[in-house]
Amino acid sequence: MKKIFIAGHKGMVGSSILRNISKKNKIITVEKKKLDLLDFNKTYNFFKKNKFDEVYLCAAKVGGIVANYSSPADFIYNNLQIQNNCIFSAYKTKVKKLLFLGSSCIYPKKTNIPIKENCLLTGKLEKTNEAYSIAKIAGIKMCESFNRQHNTDYRSVMPTNLYGPNDNFDDLNSHVLAALIKKIFYAKKNNKKTVVIWGNGKPKREFLHVDDFSKACLRIMSISKKKYQKICDKEYHFVNIGYGKEISIKELANLIKSIVGFKGKFIFDKNKPNGTFRKLIDSQKIRKINWKPKISLKKGLIKEITSFMFQNT
Repeated sequence: MKKIFIAGHKGMVGSSILRNISKKNKIITVEKKKLDLLDFNKTYNFFKKNKFDEVYLCAAKVGGIVANYSSPADFIYNNLQIQNNCIFSAYKTKVKKLLFLGSSCIYPKKTNIPIKENCLLTGKLEKTNEAYSIAKIAGIKMCESFNRQHNTDYRSVMPTNLYGPNDNFDDLNSHVLAALIKKIFYAKKNNKKTVVIWGNGKPKREFLHVDDFSKACLRIMSISKKKYQKICDKEYHFVNIGYGKEISIKELANLIKSIVGFKGKFIFDKNKPNGTFRKLIDSQKIRKINWKPKISLKKGLIKEITSFMFQNT
């Protein structure tokens, strides 16, 4: 029986891993109010006391374009502190395996599509989420550096845009899919005739259901160190995990509109930032170990919208 710590178990990814991980293991979780991962001494003592076999590092400060743009200091500081404290504590307490969660925003604003892992650090980042991106790049490089210097087994995965149970619908911290669901639902509920959407609607995004993603994470952690290193190339020690298809913001809004039953119109505010135009990632490596997404975007959206409507009706 393995002793496994899921850091950030209340978040969208952490809660999905908790739902899907084998219950044959001894799973450890801790409330944020009981363990501040920003505090190194508390984090290290927690790791030292429990002596984990594996760690899933899902804890992070995340948010959409508004939060990232308005609070960059919070995003870079909190994420650097959390990941540094957890990764170093894992090393000091001899954790056998660790999984670090990155983000597809680590890639340059302008790069080839689909985005391969070797595009990392080949160009300038998208300015609106630069601070968050830099923190995540640092986490990838920290795992890679410990592996090279100390022969640890720390693995990193780069998810595309995620959605699903425990998604964040906060006005400032939500990502585009959740933000659109909330806007369109309340527009219908309040009999509004229009919904304002940031940007021109042309940027395209790739969306993956969080349960598909967590199963990919579990698959990554289940394979041997040798097999993981084989699917990663010698220079880039991380793996993209995506859905494989993209949709424009305008198309996404219309799909949500049809599911919700909103009859009004969309107004695209072109004075607001679009973000990166395309972010479709190349997921060939993860498919080499017999993983592929099973939940279609439409099916996943119906589930998410139905749940949101039930909770807010």
